[in-house]
Amino acid sequence: MKTKIILPVAAILLAIAMVSCQKEIVKGPNTQASNSSALLNSERLLTVHQPVVNLGMAGNFAILSKSGITDVYKSDITGDIGTSPITGAAIHLACAEVVGTIYSVDAAGPLPCRVINASRLGTAIGDMQTAYTNVAGRSNPDYLNLGAGNIGGRTLTPGLYKWTSALIIPADVTIAGGPNDVWIFQVAGTLNASSAVRITLTGGAQAKNIFWQAAGAVTLGTTSHFEGIILGKTGINLLTGASINGRLLAQTAVTLEKSTVTRPTNSGNIQVNTNEVSQ
Repeated sequence: MKTKIILPVAAILLAIAMVSCQKEIVKGPNTQASNSSALLNSERLLTVHQPVVNLGMAGNFAILSKSGITDVYKSDITGDIGTSPITGAAIHLACAEVVGTIYSVDAAGPLPCRVINASRLGTAIGDMQTAYTNVAGRSNPDYLNLGAGNIGGRTLTPGLYKWTSALIIPADVTIAGGPNDVWIFQVAGTLNASSAVRITLTGGAQAKNIFWQAAGAVTLGTTSHFEGIILGKTGINLLTGASINGRLLAQTAVTLEKSTVTRPTNSGNIQVNTNEVSQ
């Protein structure tokens, strides 16, 4: 009889202890992140592994824009670029500035290197917009309004970050994690990195797994260095000497000023289309 009474009581106590522990994990700070960077404390919510974003055909491009690419010579672009639906005349980069293919919807693209492929570009633009919607729509952020919109000097571990207004990066930032980890940054306003600021990857983190979604304009300051894929609802602007290891995927214009854009290596979600026409 004693055994029958003790076991249910023990089970109830164990259940209470487990619930208490789970609550502490959800509400408390990430211990490792806190030790390495005094990261987030009460801003920390609940970590959920984020799946990588499928870029579709847009994953083939270093720069993709719906309304043009302006440039102050000489920029250095490694990877394919293109604009659609706007005419190729809105691509102001010269052939010598691009190690890759310059795609245009018409014959007005840069000569002699431009390749006309309106179909490929149309698909890529559609995939870019789908990816933007996917990133913007992810819910239950691990970090909400971290640093009140100022992440300068922080170390960022994998997860989903959300800001309900603008985001500024006035000092260097480290993104720390493994080669398969994913970072999602949702920004409801503008995104601005100050001049000479650098984003550094550690622990094997890869730029291809870092996604910055911004509803407002994105500006990378003079000589700054950025890591990751920028999905911009509006313009993406690289000021003089700014560089990025990633992609610029803009639903309006991209502006470059003697900038460097390098598409990440080992990029996933690449789709090949061999039906290219050069005239």
